[in-house]
Amino acid sequence: MAEENHTLPEFLLLGFSDLRALQGPLFWVVLLVYLVTLLGNSTIILLTQASPALHSPMYYFLRHLSVVELLYTTDIVPRTLADLASPHPQAISFQGCVAQMYVFIVLGISECCLLTAVAYDRYLAICRPLHYSALMNWRACMAMVAVSWLMGIITATTHSSLVFSLPFPSHPIVPHFLCDILPVLRLASAGKHKSEISVVTATVVFIMVPFSLIMASYARILGAILAMASTQSRRKVFSTCSSHLLVVFLFFGTASITYIQPQRGSSVTMNHILSLFYTVITPMLNPIIYTLRNKEAAGALRHMVKRQVSSP
Repeated sequence: MAEENHTLPEFLLLGFSDLRALQGPLFWVVLLVYLVTLLGNSTIILLTQASPALHSPMYYFLRHLSVVELLYTTDIVPRTLADLASPHPQAISFQGCVAQMYVFIVLGISECCLLTAVAYDRYLAICRPLHYSALMNWRACMAMVAVSWLMGIITATTHSSLVFSLPFPSHPIVPHFLCDILPVLRLASAGKHKSEISVVTATVVFIMVPFSLIMASYARILGAILAMASTQSRRKVFSTCSSHLLVVFLFFGTASITYIQPQRGSSVTMNHILSLFYTVITPMLNPIIYTLRNKEAAGALRHMVKRQVSSP
């Protein structure tokens, strides 16, 4: 590591300093969204664990997705709230920036893989129902979840090592509300161009490959749905799959715009809004989408609420 980094400089996060008049209202909005996110995803975790009707591979993956969402927002939101409550941009230590970026990458890549696992589960359940039990057994489910976390850890380790091995100025200023990989990488004073190409290429791969696999799975699922004779069966399958598809488009859509768009001509404020959407808003919407648009989950939730209300 170059000499500048021996002093371990602090990173100044500009956050939403360009929207100072909105920092107060934005603080309360982000706080409310964070509390709803904690409540919603905790409910999904408890519901899929406690309800026997939800002891299936799909809800096993959804439980891990909710764990990812809880950790994801907790990695970002408390720091963002502290910055919004302060009238001036706040600094984050070198170690704190490394830790935030590492956790952010681990959870982001794990979520991509888990969303792909849910799509594969739905493909097997709808297009290959006779082979579903053999192919999607609990050993396979645990292996897919383990691979999802492992891919996140490997990617975070390699990317973080690449970024923070570069020399930084003594007082780096990050035009973002979190230590995201591209804004931090663009502050490096050497080897930036080659490293940025490597990071962007890897990011495109980890966004587009899972998204392409998910779309291929749902193309086959759509064909199977259209071939169903029963209208009721079509509605049931479509209700379950549309929930997952909506989450996929929310996550991959905003992430693609943020990381794949060219740097030139992009608005810093718009990038902040998009980042805020997929790091704060989407984790809140996911449990709402899965419970309201999924009859099994909604029914299990009503049953659990009734049971708690009727208990002495």
